[in-house]
Amino acid sequence: MSAAGSRPDWVDARLFPFTSHYADVAGCRIHYLDEGQGPALLLLHGNPTWSFLYRHLVTALRDRFRCIAPDYPGFGLSTARSGYGFTPAEHADVVGALVDALQLDDFVPFVQDWGGPIGLAVAARRAERVPGVVIGNTFAWPVAGVWHFEWFSRLFGGPLGRVAARRANVVVNLLIPAGTRRRQLTRAEMAHYRRPLATPAARQPTSVFAREVRARSPFLAEVEAGLARLGDKPALIVWGDRDIAFRRVERRRFEQLFPRHTVVELVGAGHFIQEDAPDEIAAALRAWWGQHGPPT
Repeated sequence: MSAAGSRPDWVDARLFPFTSHYADVAGCRIHYLDEGQGPALLLLHGNPTWSFLYRHLVTALRDRFRCIAPDYPGFGLSTARSGYGFTPAEHADVVGALVDALQLDDFVPFVQDWGGPIGLAVAARRAERVPGVVIGNTFAWPVAGVWHFEWFSRLFGGPLGRVAARRANVVVNLLIPAGTRRRQLTRAEMAHYRRPLATPAARQPTSVFAREVRARSPFLAEVEAGLARLGDKPALIVWGDRDIAFRRVERRRFEQLFPRHTVVELVGAGHFIQEDAPDEIAAALRAWWGQHGPPT
């Protein structure tokens, strides 16, 4: 494991006022935040974001929790090994290796977007070390055949989508503004989402995620099966009600899978709940952990 490391000059310390850590894991160079002390929160992003997505929550929670927010290889400030395919299954293996390298005996995954399948796969493989889960707008099962997921995957993960991503960074330029409903991100904030994907080659991972939505992959089947090892855990479900991707039907499925659930509906929030409703999420997480976490 490595200590604090340098980062690109374009990262504005006023927007991202944290120490950057790096670790060599599974042949990849992984950037992650490790802020605060207390119960470990593993904060997992989706597509096309990185640990920058969690900046508000880290600031709000690091006085009570140890906030660990990694970037997947090819996202944010992390780099992939040669031959890396940028698939969710590979990301889950890397995140799991990081969890083990950090010797997290207990950790609570906070999952959203593709962080759902990735984080819940990591958690199910280490269920005895997971005292609870926090679930944002996400999924954890195969979705091939569901029309709006199929439409999205064919559009952004198909040939035209790959060309549009490479030439115009459409996954960032279209989906992040569309998924942030309560507020408009500033020019500087959008720049921090664009810069990690500044070249056509760097944008390949965003198309892989989109393609994998409708893939009938063994990984998503494994994630679904692994939920049985987590179903007895307390779950906090924080859900934006204006997300066009993950709707009430997905939320209700999580409620059924996790009987010991607490639901906080984020009224007016879109897909990127960490941008739209960080204060509400932080307050909900504090209250939920006060009820379900071990005594201090």
